[in-house]
Amino acid sequence: MPINIPNDLPAKAILNSEQVFVMTEDRSLHQDIRPLNLLFLNLMPKKINTEVQYLRKLSNTPLQVNITFLRVDDHISKNTPQSHMDNFYKDFDEIKDKIFDGMIVTGAALDQTEFKDVTYWLNLKKILLWSTKNVTSTLFSCWGVAAALKAFYDVDIIFRQDKLSGIYEIELSSKIDTLTRGFDDVFKAPISRYCDFPLDVISEKTDINVLASSREVGLYLGVSGNGKQVYVSGHPEYDVDTLDQEYHRDLAANKSPNIPINYYPDNDPNKAPLCSWRGHSSLLFCNWLNYYVYQETPYDPYQSK
Repeated sequence: MPINIPNDLPAKAILNSEQVFVMTEDRSLHQDIRPLNLLFLNLMPKKINTEVQYLRKLSNTPLQVNITFLRVDDHISKNTPQSHMDNFYKDFDEIKDKIFDGMIVTGAALDQTEFKDVTYWLNLKKILLWSTKNVTSTLFSCWGVAAALKAFYDVDIIFRQDKLSGIYEIELSSKIDTLTRGFDDVFKAPISRYCDFPLDVISEKTDINVLASSREVGLYLGVSGNGKQVYVSGHPEYDVDTLDQEYHRDLAANKSPNIPINYYPDNDPNKAPLCSWRGHSSLLFCNWLNYYVYQETPYDPYQSK
């Protein structure tokens, strides 16, 4: 089944060119079906790119999904046209009285910024706390995981001196969970962050069940004790060239970045990288939508509230 998106969203043309089945609002109105309603809180700077990346993953499911885009505040984006934000994104006040089956909170390009210095932190925290009662399951990615750990467990962000960047091998834990159904015992995932998620901190200060991790990455995939929050400390949505763009962006900014590990053939940035994480990334989003959202959400979410 398709994902339902606004009629004129730029991602539509890109996804159609890739033979991804998307349905516009006009057509979806004629469907006699109860679609999943998914809220997408986009904290990434290049919002259109991020929309395309996530919508690709969400399309690999037999479920029909309505997408609502949410912005954390009315901050003027440097990397996304204001007309795009005004046309396609909702403010929190517009959706706060609604119930959603699922929610995604993306990462954010904040490097080593403390929460107290994040201009939208209070607004974001309010949305995250709201989600615990108004969303069946929320998936947090990268910096979004750090934000959730602070909001839900009061765990301060742990910064690294150097950026963790590259394609890392991740190992499944011995726990059996529907979220990792079909996963290989060892799989690859893109990581790009300045924060750490040590397993000892996760164990001591949270009730998160660790489903996948590695020595370098720490927590990669975990689920809260009540099953309502899913934590993914990497970027499974990334395109094959996203880390390359970030690397050259950091070079241009004189940040002296390390070459992303296990990414370029022969560790040579002049050689085009190959995607080695697409299958598991698609499976992760498919399992989340099926087992953590669709199987858990009531047919009439307002009646159950």
